[in-house]
Amino acid sequence: MGAFIQAVSGNPLLTKSDMQLAVRQLYEPLSLAFSPGGALLQLGGSGCGYPGSLAEMEGFSRLFWGMVPLLAGGGDDPLWETCLQGIINGTDSSHVEYWGESGDYDQRFVEMAVFGLALALIPDRVWEPLTEPQKDRLAAWLGQCNQHPVFDCNWLFFPVLVNMGFCRLGLPYDQAGMERNLNRIENFSLSGGWYSDGEGGHSDYYTPIAIHYFSLIYAKLMEHVDPARCGRFKARSTRFAKDFIRWFAPDGSALPYGRSLTYRFAQSAFWSAMAFAGVESEAIPMGVIKGLVLRNLRWWFSKPIFRPDGALSVGYAYPNLVMAENYNGPGSPYWAMKTFLPLALPDDHPFWQAEELSLPELPPRAHPQHPTLDVVRDPGNGHVVAFNAGHSSTNEHTHTSAKYEKFAYSNVFGFSVPRAEWGLSQGAIDSMLALSERDNLFRVRRRNEESVHGAGFAYSRWMPWFDVEVRTWLLTGLPWHIRVHRIETGRVLTAAEGGFALSLDAGLATETSPYFAEAASDAGTVAIHRLVGFEEALLIYPQANTNLLHPRTVIPTLQAELTKGSHVAVSAVYGQPQTVPLIRVREQADAIAGWWQDIGFDADISLKGFRELAESFQRCLFSI
Repeated sequence: MGAFIQAVSGNPLLTKSDMQLAVRQLYEPLSLAFSPGGALLQLGGSGCGYPGSLAEMEGFSRLFWGMVPLLAGGGDDPLWETCLQGIINGTDSSHVEYWGESGDYDQRFVEMAVFGLALALIPDRVWEPLTEPQKDRLAAWLGQCNQHPVFDCNWLFFPVLVNMGFCRLGLPYDQAGMERNLNRIENFSLSGGWYSDGEGGHSDYYTPIAIHYFSLIYAKLMEHVDPARCGRFKARSTRFAKDFIRWFAPDGSALPYGRSLTYRFAQSAFWSAMAFAGVESEAIPMGVIKGLVLRNLRWWFSKPIFRPDGALSVGYAYPNLVMAENYNGPGSPYWAMKTFLPLALPDDHPFWQAEELSLPELPPRAHPQHPTLDVVRDPGNGHVVAFNAGHSSTNEHTHTSAKYEKFAYSNVFGFSVPRAEWGLSQGAIDSMLALSERDNLFRVRRRNEESVHGAGFAYSRWMPWFDVEVRTWLLTGLPWHIRVHRIETGRVLTAAEGGFALSLDAGLATETSPYFAEAASDAGTVAIHRLVGFEEALLIYPQANTNLLHPRTVIPTLQAELTKGSHVAVSAVYGQPQTVPLIRVREQADAIAGWWQDIGFDADISLKGFRELAESFQRCLFSI
């Protein structure tokens, strides 16, 4: 295992041959996990919401997101013959490893999509070697996606890709179904090139790694059939790229936000699809796109993301089932291989010929294009934070509040998910306000009654109980931001406000008083200071494996006891990637406290007044 880790992390990822090697390196440990018939990847170790045999089929199919581009671009892999035999056996109803018949909303449809890409890109390797009966069985098994409904979200693209493969081969395909699905997907389009993942759904990584990714593949391969739509797809991706690039830091890391983060380096799959479709702009040329992909891969390959057997683990920056989704099987993380799509491009393509460029100069803040997030960057240290106004709807996915409703998401400090429901240690409540009926069971924001955000501010109104209304204002910035809460409560409550979670690295230094809690380590410096309303400050040590980036953390926290009635609670929250002397943090906090006293905040402030307050806070930050 040590040699494997050293080989993967030591890959310089500079050239096409380096990326080809990376695919082979990632797949080499899996050679012993194939079933006897080659149709299943038997990784074991954990379960998910669908049967084990289907999870094993999922693991098998997801390898093709890397294998297909590798073969299409002139590379090869010793596992290919096993994979081809797996396709033959998996689509043969008389074989013991048959992948089975599909039903409505079936997970098999997710996994069929990559076979559509294979039919389109490598028919000489995946179609032509088959006998006529084998071809008929493969086409019939894939054709099931045209006979059943799929979820009304990014899933609509899965049958589109299958039919795209049929079309490219000259086989009969469901043109009407493709048109219907594509039209529906375009209905999810939002401003700034964003999509929601379904009607009223979240705008998270499914916008770049699913909807844009698949639309760019379609735009590249179906332009001769559907030129107008392909042009729209490319135009939206160009607009989206200007906003999405701000999610990435110079070191290759990106914002952890939303669900399905176990797909890890799929974070940069959008940029790979941009290269594949030949979409670039003066603002984001091909060299910048190349740098985004390669640096993100290098960042991920430096993390302990592998199991002892060399397979990708379920988790984020380390193996972690606590943060996983119900649909994350042992093979699910291999959707990350979508980032290797540029391997399909010829050696003389501009992506491979371009010099890798660093990120262009990006403004510390820009007018937000994302429906709920205001992304702020610190050019001096690579800290990227998304401040969140929150959503008017929610869903049933695991840890939805933690993944979509925190006030801030950081590429340096990550975010935490609850381990269980009892208390602040199990709840791991970072970047949130939590309320309890003094029974040690805390509620946090799950959805909003109303919200608005802009450059420098965010506002939301949310109701954790029918008789408790919280109005939250965020004044965004780095390294400090301000949180203001007006709480109208019909019950007696305990309030707890958590700052950023800091890794418990060597050299931890802490300071607490009734008014602040601070911590500094080799991983950075975090703090929370009382401005109004809170009565106690403390350091919470959450249970292990709650934070996505660091297994053990500390969260500076403020608390208050609230009687029935109206309350205002205000905090100043600090997060800096470097180790900062805590006395310096307190000096800045004192300056912010003086500014806050001077402005005379009115809890009935208008939106216009709050915009002006946000501008005043930016001047305060600049002065300290």
